[in-house]
Amino acid sequence: MTEELWYKNAVIYSLDLETFMDLNGDGVGDFEGLTQRLDYLHAMGVDTVWLAPFQPTPNKDNGYDIKDFYGVDPRHGSSGTFVEFMHMANKRGIKVIIDLVVNHTSDQHPWFQSARTGPASPYYDWYVWSKKKPSDWDEGMVFPGVQKATWTYDKQAKAYYFHRFYAHQPDLNMDHPEVRKEINRIMGYWLALGVAGFRVDAVPFVIETQQPGDKKKEQRYGILEDMRRFLQWRRGDAIMLGEANVLPQETQPYFGQTGEGIHLMFNFYVNQYLFYALATGETQKLAEALEATRIQYPTSQWAMFLRNHDELDLGRLTEEERQKVFARFGPEANMQLYERGIRRRLPSMLGNRQQLELAYSLMFSLPGTPVIRYGDEIGMGENLDLPEREAVRTPMQWTANRQAGFSSAETLVHPVIDQGPYAYQYVNVEQQRRTPDSLLNWMTALIRLRQECPEIGWGDWQILPSALPSVLIMHYCWKGSSLLIVHNLDEKAVEVKLSLEQTAEEKIIDLLAMKESEADAQGCHHIMLEAYGYRWFRAGNLQHLLRKQ
Repeated sequence: MTEELWYKNAVIYSLDLETFMDLNGDGVGDFEGLTQRLDYLHAMGVDTVWLAPFQPTPNKDNGYDIKDFYGVDPRHGSSGTFVEFMHMANKRGIKVIIDLVVNHTSDQHPWFQSARTGPASPYYDWYVWSKKKPSDWDEGMVFPGVQKATWTYDKQAKAYYFHRFYAHQPDLNMDHPEVRKEINRIMGYWLALGVAGFRVDAVPFVIETQQPGDKKKEQRYGILEDMRRFLQWRRGDAIMLGEANVLPQETQPYFGQTGEGIHLMFNFYVNQYLFYALATGETQKLAEALEATRIQYPTSQWAMFLRNHDELDLGRLTEEERQKVFARFGPEANMQLYERGIRRRLPSMLGNRQQLELAYSLMFSLPGTPVIRYGDEIGMGENLDLPEREAVRTPMQWTANRQAGFSSAETLVHPVIDQGPYAYQYVNVEQQRRTPDSLLNWMTALIRLRQECPEIGWGDWQILPSALPSVLIMHYCWKGSSLLIVHNLDEKAVEVKLSLEQTAEEKIIDLLAMKESEADAQGCHHIMLEAYGYRWFRAGNLQHLLRKQ
């Protein structure tokens, strides 16, 4: 059972092939370059890699506009180099999950090009059409301020087609049985090539009804159950990691009442209140968000993250809360996006190493599977001169050499960051490997620490009360062992007192300093936390742990 639920204690590394490593010198990252960097990921302790879309695409939306679900874009290599990459990843014990983008296709996909010819096309009903202009043609845009409509008129088809995203990404008709069969074929194809699962893009839009003028859209969770059933028929331990930014009360049906739905989901709700906590130094609302998203079924799991390949979405916060986060992390207009988010990377938002460590330690300690974005481990910044989300999609900074060691090409798919404190000359892998106290080496130690703490993925958890509003205390229990993890979000040092009534532990071991601490005569542990400080303690089975160390 533990092996089948491998995702419970995994650390997922998210990367975009396009900007990770270019080996053939054409300015675009490729599978041969990624294969060359597998030892780097393995040394860091990463056990799961999540790949952004790499299939053939016009590339109008970072590859999420796919025109062939069964291939590899020639810019990235071939099916042969993909298989070679999979072989080398598996040899190192690294699992690979890939994006499953089945809410829509590119308008250049052969299916849509055929559908445009009219109802006689076998693919016409694979998309969602309306002969008349729908009453909700300009409602429900995913990218407000940039996207103008969700229904667009096609002159050749003489009808309007539905698109939740950009006009060049027409939605597939999930009510059509042949579309559902094709999605199974897509999953089956990549499973046969060795992938361990899928990050399912835009899950709420995949399962919602799509009829024109429909004011009361319904969520058809049975679609997720069907996908999971097929997935586990083909590979029993394969997973689905869902992208669904929904309210806490709406989450359970995605997982299924008894775990028959999606395996993991990104916890956007906690993510937003995590940034609220970092912005204000107050932990109460973060604690409330954690409780609100407590998972009921043991095989289900949250994926915890800080930043991803999109904007930092703050849409679930109240207007007052959102403005506080904007003021702290994105005060200028060009730092904000879509009226709801921030298009910056974490290091530049937080501004110093202490808070950066605090943020990652906190995220890794929350109940779920941690997901880190490429470049996070070295503290990469963003390029606000690039449009929209492109600001946080710059090439990986490997060395201080030309083009950051990413490519030998004169022109890159995205320019490297070569100015300011986050320029590749100052922030790169090569330099940090040689620096003992670098962020890269610290992150490597944190990944190892998280993997040595299965209590977080498997155990029961509670938030212990604290007299200090800036302090969050997490307590995990699993198989006779327990963890106590304490974070201080204040800019001032604090002393945290924990009584035996709270922890039921006489001795605790600091896993970062490997020092044992005993309670005082009154049964209290006294924990000193510096500004933005954090401590990870283990209790239970102490003698076994000490002998092991």
